Amino acid sequence: MNKPEIIIAMDLPNKEAVDLFINQFPVSESLYLKVGMELYYKEGPAIVTYLKEKGHRIFLDLKMHDIPNTVKSAMRQVASLGVDLTNLHAAGGKKMMEAAIEGLIEGSPDGKRPLIIAVTQLTSTSKEQMNEEQGILGTVADSALNYAKVAKAAGLDGVVCSVHEAQKVHETCGEGFIALTPGIRLAGDDAHDQTRVATPKRGKEEGSNYIVIGRSITCAENPYDVYQRVQGEIE
Repeated sequence: MNKPEIIIAMDLPNKEAVDLFINQFPVSESLYLKVGMELYYKEGPAIVTYLKEKGHRIFLDLKMHDIPNTVKSAMRQVASLGVDLTNLHAAGGKKMMEAAIEGLIEGSPDGKRPLIIAVTQLTSTSKEQMNEEQGILGTVADSALNYAKVAKAAGLDGVVCSVHEAQKVHETCGEGFIALTPGIRLAGDDAHDQTRVATPKRGKEEGSNYIVIGRSITCAENPYDVYQRVQGEIE
């Protein structure tokens, strides 16, 4: 059975909060960290450089969605930061996703581009919201799988989906196609604004390649203990 990698969602307000968090881990512990919009918009590209210099891998989670040329230019800049993984919205279409890959290749200093995945449906999106507000009929899983197929056709490395769609993504797009699953919570934790959540163990069982876990770790009294607990749950 696949053992997913743990990505910690650094949904923190500034560099000071990042330091307070990181300093609770052993210096030798190399982490996979998600830098999202809140932190990136506050600290800019410097926060990525700072964390990379500390030996951590970075998932830059900016969920781009714009015209192909704009996304291509933006991805060229993202690649120059040396991030390991980034993403965009599959709803932007195949041409936009193809342009994103071109930008990453052009911007990669060593010729090896970052992995890129597409957001299918946010884990906060319910079927009712998708049907009524987005005008997309069917189930959330139907929409996620359709987006996954388009992302694969565009040459992307995988998708962001909920745990509940991960297995079908692999069945549809192949085992080598990444299923990164946010909305991970330890049993008993508050789901907050997420509607399609799951435990780390469930993520492993459903075939997630990466599980993104945030507040269960970042808001814990002892984050490193919880991190080790999550590792133990997926061993």
